Parts: sequence; C-alpha cells; structure tokens
Amino acid sequence: MEEMFHKKSEAVRRLVEAAEEAHLKHEFDADLQYEYFNAVLINERDKDGNFLELGKEFILAPNDHFNNLPVNISLSDVQVPTNMYNKDPAIVNGVYWSESLNKVFVDNFDRDPSLIWQYFGSAKGFFRQYPGIKWEPDENGVIAFDCRNRKWYIQAATSPKDVVILVDVSGSMKGLRLTIAKQTVSSILDTLGDDDFFNIIAYNEELHYVEPCLNGTLVQADRTNKEHFREHLDKLFAKGIGMLDIALNEAFNILSDFNHTGQGSICSQALMLITDGAVDTYDAIFAKHNWPDRKVRIFTYLIGREAAFADNLKWMACANKGFFTQISTLADVQENVMEYLHVLSRPKVIDQEHDVVWTEAYIDSTLPQAQKLADDQGLVLMTTVAMPVFSKQNETRSKGILLGVVGTDVPVKELLKTIPKYKLGIHGYAFAITNNGYILTHPELRPLYEEGKKRRKPNYSSVDLSEVEWEDRDDVLRNAMVNRKTGKFSMEVKKTVDKGKRVLVMTNDYYYTDIKGTPFSLGVALSRGHGKYFFRGNVTVEEGLHDLEHPDVSLADEWSYCNTDLHPEHRHLSQLEAIKLYLKGKEALLQCDKELIQEVLFDAVVSAPIEAYWTSLALNKSENSDKGVEVAFLGTRTGLSRINLFVGAEQLTNQDFLKAGDKENIFNADHFPLWYRRAAEQIPGSFVYSIPFSTGTVNKSNVVTASTSIQLLDERKSPVVAAVGIQMKLEFFQRKFWTASRQCASLDGKCSISCDDETVNCYLIDNNGFILVSEDYTQTGDFFGEVEGAVMNKLLTMGSFKRITLYDYQAMCRANKESSDGAHGLLDPYNAFLSAMKWIMTELVLFLVEFNLCSWWHSDMTAKAQKLKQTLEPCDTEYPAFVSERTIKETTGNIVCEDCSKSFVIQQIPSSNLFMVVVDSSCPCESMGPITMAPIEIRYNESLKCERLKAQKIRRRPESCHGFHPEENARECGGAPSLQAMRALLLSLLLILFSR
Repeated sequence: MEEMFHKKSEAVRRLVEAAEEAHLKHEFDADLQYEYFNAVLINERDKDGNFLELGKEFILAPNDHFNNLPVNISLSDVQVPTNMYNKDPAIVNGVYWSESLNKVFVDNFDRDPSLIWQYFGSAKGFFRQYPGIKWEPDENGVIAFDCRNRKWYIQAATSPKDVVILVDVSGSMKGLRLTIAKQTVSSILDTLGDDDFFNIIAYNEELHYVEPCLNGTLVQADRTNKEHFREHLDKLFAKGIGMLDIALNEAFNILSDFNHTGQGSICSQALMLITDGAVDTYDAIFAKHNWPDRKVRIFTYLIGREAAFADNLKWMACANKGFFTQISTLADVQENVMEYLHVLSRPKVIDQEHDVVWTEAYIDSTLPQAQKLADDQGLVLMTTVAMPVFSKQNETRSKGILLGVVGTDVPVKELLKTIPKYKLGIHGYAFAITNNGYILTHPELRPLYEEGKKRRKPNYSSVDLSEVEWEDRDDVLRNAMVNRKTGKFSMEVKKTVDKGKRVLVMTNDYYYTDIKGTPFSLGVALSRGHGKYFFRGNVTVEEGLHDLEHPDVSLADEWSYCNTDLHPEHRHLSQLEAIKLYLKGKEALLQCDKELIQEVLFDAVVSAPIEAYWTSLALNKSENSDKGVEVAFLGTRTGLSRINLFVGAEQLTNQDFLKAGDKENIFNADHFPLWYRRAAEQIPGSFVYSIPFSTGTVNKSNVVTASTSIQLLDERKSPVVAAVGIQMKLEFFQRKFWTASRQCASLDGKCSISCDDETVNCYLIDNNGFILVSEDYTQTGDFFGEVEGAVMNKLLTMGSFKRITLYDYQAMCRANKESSDGAHGLLDPYNAFLSAMKWIMTELVLFLVEFNLCSWWHSDMTAKAQKLKQTLEPCDTEYPAFVSERTIKETTGNIVCEDCSKSFVIQQIPSSNLFMVVVDSSCPCESMGPITMAPIEIRYNESLKCERLKAQKIRRRPESCHGFHPEENARECGGAPSLQAMRALLLSLLLILFSR
C-alpha cells in the first residue's frame, strides 16, 4: 500500500521539477502571441466552418480508463475561468512555459497506468489538465471552476492557519456594502480547510460574535462549522458607529490566548478586516500586540468605491506583513480574496519546501460530464496528492512567488485493492481516516442521499470515524489512529445490513497503523469467528481451469485477483478473463495473487458438482412444475459465484438480483453478499429467509430469498467456506406455507383451530420481525410491531425479541427554512443587469465604470419575498432494530386490554430464522399503539449545541509549518485596482454576456 502512495507522490514530484525548470528558462514577454488549446473552445467552429481562435482541432477518443469520456492521452489542454481574459499576457506566458508538462504527463502515465487526471493549477488562474478533455459550460454559459479555490490548491500552497475575521456593521455599511461584506466573509470561509481554525466578529460600537456561543475562542474550519457560521451571517444588520480599536484588541487577544492553549494550527495567524473605512492607523494597538515580530498578518478589505480611507487600511496591511484590496462589486470578491493565499505562501516558497499534501475524500465534480457519469455509473471517491510549484529565479527569491500547484487524483478504491478482501473474512473490512479523524474510506460512509436523483450530502467529506464506529464512546480507536499508533482494539458492535433494517451483533477486533508518507491511518476490522482461519485446498491448474470455463461461473470484479491496471492492453479484461490468461501463460506481464488464484481453482473444482444437481432439478418438472423457484446461487470465500436460472432471464420476477447494480447481493470491494453474511450468522444447517427491501417509497417485493452457510465442521476452527441459496416467487412461498399450516397431527387429520378461522390471524415473521406471510397481502414486508403492536410489546417484555437502539450520524432530516426570491438576483448582478438593461449600448461602458454599475442596487430594490421551504439537512437520528432470542422455540402469551384479553402463540420454524405467530383477532387491543422502526431526530438544546460546537476531538497537526521567513519581502502589500483594469474587466464581462 505504501508503495502505491509513493508512486503517486513521485509522479507529482516529477511534474514539480519540470514546471520549475521550464519557468526558470522562460522570460516574460508582454507581447507573446501563442495559440494554445483552450478546453472550452477546442473543436468549435464559426458560422463559416473555420475553427475559432484558441479552438483548433483537438482529437478526442473515448477511453475506458477515464470513464469512457472522450480524451486525448497525448496532450493536455487549458481551462480559463469565465471571468478571466483568456489572452491576458500573464496567462498566455504561463500557458506557454507550462506546455513542457505534456511530456511529463505522458511519461507519468506510461510509468504508472493506474494514474488518472494529472494537472497544474496556476496562481494566475488557468488550469492545465491531462489528458486533454473538452469542458462544457453550465446552463448559464458559465464555467465557474477556479483551481485556486480548490482544497488541494489551498492546502499545498499555504500552511495551517488561525484566522479571526472582523466585519464592520456600522451604519455606513448598509445596503450593498453589507451584502458585499457578507460575500467576502463567505469567500474567505471557502479558502479555509480542516487544518485551519477561525471565528467571525461583527463590530460597531460593540462587539457581536456571529456565534455568541464561541465567545473568545476559535473553531475548526470543517464544513459543518463553516455552514453554521454562514447561516448566522444572514442575521447581521448595519447600525451605529464602528469602533475598530475595540475589535482589533479583541482579535489579537483571541489569537494569543488560543495559541497558548496548544490547540489550533500552531502555525500561521491572520486577522481579516472587512470595512468601508478606518479613521486611524491604530499603530499603538499593533505596537502592543504584534510588533516587532508581526506574527499576526493583517489583511484589509475596503468595501465600496470611496478611497478616502484606503491609505489607512493599506498602511495597516503593509505594516503587518499582510495585503490590502478594495472590493467595489460582488464580482470583485473572489479574485480579491484569493490574494491573501499568495501572501501566506511566501515563507514556504522562500524555504523551497515542496511539502506533499493529501486531501480528504471527495466526489469529483470538476467536469459536468464526469459528474453525470458518476450519477449514472456510481460513486467515485477521490483523494488528491499535490505539491506547490515555486519560482526559482534569483531576482524573485525574497518575494516568494508561487507559480501554482500540481496534483493528481487517486480513487480511494485503489487503496482497497491493496488489501485482499478474502483474508478479512465475511464481515471484515478495511477503512482509513485522515489526521483530523475524518473518514477517507469506510463501508459505512454514505456520501449520497436519494430524493428523485442522488445528491451529495453537504458534510460527506467530514464524517468522523466516531460517527460510524459509534460504539466506541471513548474514542479509543479513533484517537489511537489519529495519533498514528500501531495496535489492536476490540469491542462489541451493532452492524446494520439490508438498508439499515436489520442488525448483526458481533465482536470486532480492530488492527490499525499509519500509512507512511501520508496523513492517513489504516484500520482493519475482523469479526470474531471469521477471518482468523483460512481453509487451503489444492487442485491442479488443469482441473481448475476446466471448471472455471463454465458459463455460470463469475468472480468479484472489484476484488484484485490480477492487476489489470498496470498495462493498457489488460484494462479491458474482467478478473475472470485475466486469471484464465494468466494460468494459460499467455500474458507474462500480468501480475496476479497466486495464493488467491489457487484457492479460486479449488473452489471451482469443489463446487462444480452442484451444477449437475441444479440441472437435475430443472429436468425434474415435478419438483418445480409451476416455476416457483427461479434462481439458485452459490458463493465461496474467494469471491467465486455460480448462478443457475430455472426460468428464462426475461421471466425473472426480480430482474436486478445478482446483477452489477445490486451491490448488496454481490461480492464487492467492501463486503460479501447480504445473503452470505446473514447465513453465516445463523446456526449451521439452518436457512435464512427474507424479503428484499425495495429502494422505492413502497417497501414491497415479490420474491423470497433463502440461503444457508457451508461450514467445515472440524473440531477446532470451523470456517465458513461458502453459502448457497435460492430465490423464489413470494406467491409460491406463501402458498407452500398456507398448505403446510392446514396439515394437523390429529388422527382424523382435522385441525381444532386453523388459520382459515376468522377468530385468529396467522403470520410468518423472520428473526428481525418482518412479515413474510399474512392473510392481508398488503402487510407483506411490514414490521410486525406496526401491525400487532400489543403482541410485539409483549414479546419484548417476555424476552422473545429484544430491541437494539441504533444511531445514524449521517442522516438527512426534513427542515423548514426561510427562502428568499430576491437572493439570486442580488448575488448575480451581471445576469440581473442583462435582463433589465439589454438596451444599453456599448458606448456607455466607460460611463458605467465611472458611475459604478453595482451602486444601482440597493437593499430596498431587492425586496425579499420570505417563505418557508422544506429542505433536507444533515442530522442525527436514533432508531430501533429487533432481533429474536434464539433459545426460545415456542411461547404463549396473554395480553390484558381495556375491554378484552388477547392471546397469542409464537413458534419457531425448525432449521430457519422464521416464526409462526397466531394471534386472537377477536380482541383489537387498540389502546396499545403500534411499535415502529421510524427514526427519531435527536434534537439538541441550545446549551448542548454550544457544547458540541466547542468540543474539539483530538486531531494531529500537519508536520510541516511555514508561517514566516526572515528574508520575506513584505513590501508588495496590495493597492486599489486601477481604473484601466476595471474598464478591461467590465468590458470583457459585457462582451461575454451580450454574446449569449
């Protein structure tokens, strides 16, 4: 595994060396004319059929290694954000010298064919991506992607930081200024990551903590906390007089006190000041708190067009190693906020420290077409390895010029491939976490939720290990892994299966260690009774190959029997095809797991006779005359499956069963099939029956699945080596049950009481309390407690069933929120401008610059129509699951109700997980309501919410810190944008927008 991570890091390192060498040889040419491949314009023609400028012919071909997207594996191309001029001299020069990366991109891919996207994100804003691909604008004709606000860029460019944001809310900030200020704060929050800490304070004549609970401290900048603060920003309003001296003193005290606690980043510190003016330079405050060391950098953002106070604000920034910018419109916010990152990167650049950074897991959404494929084909979690690129020109050394960041994406599934699933046992799994305790990969991580279409949960990338391994209340396992220790830990766990409806109670042994060269730690969970022993068999290659050739044999394609990623000619092979070629000696370059393949061959030979048995059943029409049994299947510990259809494929009731999309019921990278796992927890020789839960709103199914495990019953180890089962029509199964229920053991064959009697209700339920058979067909698949609440309550009281309380810390709950119809227009002034002012002629452009286009907007002109909107938001829930007590074979009970007495009998069906329940129907017992499995949201009062915000779990800081450097040249500390620059920006935007 460490070798895999090392290979990715070395690929990035080669890109860094090539980029820095190319830049060193390049001399900036303001008049450089260079036709590059613009990712948006490639292959585009004008009305005469000629290629557009920067849109030359660029050959694209679908490539299965890149999700069948059309790409060019010989060249990269360049994306430039919509709000930037793609022929700006700085961009053209950067694109020109970075062209030399093409050779390294291709060479990296040849060395390591498992690599996917490689790229260079420039500090100037352009993004060079390999392989080259065409970028498609969104429905508004815009590509908002800017590589500089991606986490991999920010993390590689800067060191961890503690930040206090001061927002002026005095009376002069009313209207558009306050709106711009809020957007500036929000953009700053976007640049903060999990290794950073922050707080936001609004000030006028008093201080107003945006979150009063966090008075005097900082909080980790994870997504949940940032969104919490964003919600509170909406509550700010402007009034009174701005007393900046009070706010500055408070900010310095917070940063100093928090630093002394040993929490936080213990690295860079910054104070962000967002205001429309400052009447003083407050040098006395800086002399008291920050000079001469200037450990806290000051970044000042002047809001509005007026420049009366610009000199004071610029002096503050320059005197404290910071940066000053002026923000006049909402469109200015993004570019101006990014400036502070380049200042913070200076010490790292001067140190020439190319720190390797790895991001947390995320779902890539850079390309709209890639996102659509992810929706269609399934989730792909990524991590990125990145390194900064520095200017090595001697004359710029003290300025610490960051050229950009290079990186490559690594699918998290690559990590899982290095851990043989077959050695982990039936319930075993591997998982990994970051230095902050967040999950990189874990089978219980659920990044998506479904409502019509799959959507990402807003906080999916910051799910803590303690939220999935929640039984570890003291965080023993989590903290040991965060601290990069190596060891073992054991605990009883409650693992949910079958869409969370069922629970398996078991004891897990956890083994954990750190992954060298990364901030990650790896854990492996082995369930007691599984995974400790592995049965070894031995057959000849000829025997095994013969039985592998059977058309009904398949292997787990997500398991790594052979590495098909190493060479392009092997990528199209399935794992079964690769094994056959390997065993026949036809592919010398294939690298395969010899031990696993030997066991696959053994399983193929040993399981082959079952095919003959299934064939005989199919030929014996009397056994299955009405085709009630549709499928028979077998799976072994090596991921080998055999499937036999007793009906035509088109006649199957459940068309999805055992197909690639039916993740729960096939071998995959995370787990064994559901029917295999459940059978393994039953008493050997007994069958597990269940009705599959559908994913739709109606929780019904027309089939019944039955499976049993196959164990080697030697006296010592008894490993489960396989599971076998069938799937049958529900109607067929129910008919068999009703027939059996009418057969009585009396001499005359008559029953004293029968399920046909109107005085009783008969049910067949499973060991989790779900109804398989009922006289009311619509109750099939329901939980028994919802139908017979009084009886279920009595069964719980008597100990026949037990309730197990479960928690879901990744749930989504419905919430009512206020929404505003006016918000979009305010935050997108250019679109609003176009829709209202299409008649404006080009000759008015200069007038608009002077007058300030955005000053036309005022809060009174964008009245917000408030209304309640129901949304789904992350929440914590508690819900029950139910499990039968195995030792109870038969139980009778009597329930005293208000006006009657209700009796019942429950009896276990031998060699199964089923129970027959006969209930007296003459007594409704309606006073006792139903028992449901519906989750209940855990609501936290304000005090508890505050404690949860303040509580900081143990985390491990990044080992590298570059906060300051004595040779840093801090004289370049910003200035107001020139009128000429503003004119050029507005003109380019108008040209883009009017061309729609």
